[in-house]
Amino acid sequence: MEYKGYTAGPIDFDVETNTFSGTVAGLRDVIHFEGSTAQELVRAFRESIDCYLVESAR
Repeated sequence: MEYKGYTAGPIDFDVETNTFSGTVAGLRDVIHFEGSTAQELVRAFRESIDCYLVESAR
């Protein structure tokens, strides 16, 4: 998964919580995102990148 030049790192699925989770690859900062569906995961990934870019511009 890619967005604005950032790539999702490993994506895991937790059977107990029925949740997908992942991190953004290649950064010193840790950006974590999660969702219950693939669509939620993609949305959370994009929102986390957008938030990171806003914070890093300050």
